[in-house]
Amino acid sequence: MKRHLDEELKELNKDILKMGALTEEAIYKSIEALKTRDRGMAENVISNDTSVDKLELDIDERCIDLIARYQPMAKDLRFITTGMKINSELERIADIAVDIAQRTLEIVDKPLLKPLVDIPKLAAVAQKMVKTAIDSFIKGDIELAKKVMLSDPEADNLRNLIQKELVDDYMLKDASSAPRAVQLLLIARFLERICDHTTNIAEDVIYMVQAEVVKHHPEKLK
Repeated sequence: MKRHLDEELKELNKDILKMGALTEEAIYKSIEALKTRDRGMAENVISNDTSVDKLELDIDERCIDLIARYQPMAKDLRFITTGMKINSELERIADIAVDIAQRTLEIVDKPLLKPLVDIPKLAAVAQKMVKTAIDSFIKGDIELAKKVMLSDPEADNLRNLIQKELVDDYMLKDASSAPRAVQLLLIARFLERICDHTTNIAEDVIYMVQAEVVKHHPEKLK
């Protein structure tokens, strides 16, 4: 019985890895569409979201089925329940990539308000956090999970920098820039939210591995 469960847990691992790959691709394409003014790529991110939604439902059903059939305990149960939580976080991240793509479509045919520098930096931080968080789950690696959580302040600082520049240097000086600036502000906020969801994944991984709750307890990361 245990051997069969182990094999099915490996399959669950693969599904979550696939979910992570789809999510990473959605983030990349949404930002690339913004950088290259590519309407088709932005629309592709939006249309592909149905595949992510379907996989999320499939993973949830697999997890519920595993619990019902095997009644797992301790570490195996934590792995399955954490898998469900991470699956949900990844689906939300993919939804945010859709939000970014939709905001991109609002400005794709308009002149760039300013050269894109800090938004791609924030996007790179978000993408790295997502990849590292998924790796931490697949490997059961607490140190990788901690690295994700310690990266979150960098994302917050970049978001604040972007917001300050857009408001102080553009919106307050030229009201006509507001429609385009607002879209960029929203994109920065969406990227920061991706980082928040990724931090949730890292917290779940730490709980999965050592049954310790670190949410709201940053001192436990030391």
